[in-house]
Formats: sequence, C-alpha cells, structure tokens
Amino acid sequence: MKAIIIDDETKARQLLQAMLQDYCPEVTVVAEADDLPNGIKAIKRHAPDVVFLDIEMPGHSGLELLDFFNEEEVNFQIIFATAYNQYAIKAFKLSAVDYLLKPIDVDQLKDAVARAQKQQEKHTTSYQLLKHQLSSDSKGKLALPQANGIKFIPFGDILFLKGDRAYTEIHCTDGQMQLASRNLKYFEDALESSPQFFRSHRSYIVNVQAIKEYVRADGGYLLVGNHQVGISSEKVDALMGLMR
Repeated sequence: MKAIIIDDETKARQLLQAMLQDYCPEVTVVAEADDLPNGIKAIKRHAPDVVFLDIEMPGHSGLELLDFFNEEEVNFQIIFATAYNQYAIKAFKLSAVDYLLKPIDVDQLKDAVARAQKQQEKHTTSYQLLKHQLSSDSKGKLALPQANGIKFIPFGDILFLKGDRAYTEIHCTDGQMQLASRNLKYFEDALESSPQFFRSHRSYIVNVQAIKEYVRADGGYLLVGNHQVGISSEKVDALMGLMR
C-alpha cells in the first residue's frame, strides 16, 4: 500500500515512517507533508491507498481534508493521528479506518494498517459517512451506513439501542427497528458527547428522555416506550443522578 503522512511535526513524521518500515512492510511511504495544503497536493500527485493524518496543525485542521476533494477523488483510506484525547475520536471511528493516539503504539499501528488493507481489498471508501460525521450538520443525528447509502436518525427518534454480539438494534419512536452490523461499544463511542444517552446495561444504551419508569421488580428494568430495557444494579445510582 502507498501511504502519505501529513503532520506538522518533523519528528512525528520520521517516527511514524520508521515504525511503518519496521513493523508494516506492506506499507510504502511515498510522500510526507507538514501542513494540509501540501498534503492535498501530495495526495493528488501520488494517489495513495492510505493517508496518516494529524488533526492539530497550524492553518488548517486535518479534519478539513475532505473539504478539498470531490467524492470521486477519494480513493484512499484515512487513519487519524492525534495527541489530543479530547477529540474522543467517536465520530471518526464511525467512518475513518482507525485512529492512533500519540505516542503511537506498535500493535495499534499494525491493527490500523491491517484494517486499511482489508478496506482496500474490498474497494470501499467511507467518504460520505466520514464527510457527514466531520460536518457540523451531523450534530443531533446518528448516521447508519447502509448498502445503498446512509440513513440519518435524529437522536430524539431513538428510544434505545440493544446490542447482540456484532450487531446492534436501534429501536425508534415510530416502532421501527434498524439493524446495524456494528457492536454496542461502537455506538457508545459515537454517542459519547450526547448526555441524553446512557449505557444502562452491557446490552443496552437508552435515551434518558424516553424513560417512563424505573421498576425495581424482577431485578430492575426501565420502561422505555412500550419496552422493558435492562439496567444493571450498579448503574441505578448513576442514572438517578443523571435524571435529577
């Protein structure tokens, strides 16, 4: 795979390139850039398979990258790299190949490269979903990738999410249920910044605004719409505090 590294720190670029050379021989770094404009030129010149993209850079943030490309030009995967954990990377995990928190861990780097290679073999790109997640218009909606596009569900239309191994059911106020091929932890990260959602149980995330009642019987459960939603005993106090 051809790779480009975009990072304003020279040492960070050098370190990542050395790590790729030592631990990811399937990756060849064809160019480096110290800011976004030069990174965009390098991408258009070299047509990489994967771009390692820093977020915090002077002039332009790495999050603005897709603003400079049309959809048909995005034939590369993106792996974010950042030293700032406050970004939480929740939205990025929905659509970017992966993210790396600096200082970069070797095993995480290898896993990220493996995911990028797998996506490349499928000839898939997450452009539309990633573009939406990086847009301010995405606030207040959950973006679900589907075979023929993306479905957007307003937070207020969600009653709860129920995890079942690698899948998650999204139950909505209109009685419909959307099935997503992603686990519950994936959505927990995506909804982390929204205080109206609460992980009540290992299998459930609930919209607290939709809770009608907490019932102590039968081990305890929440009445959400017409559904009984599980709540772990150790989560009760946290939920009551949130409701207050």
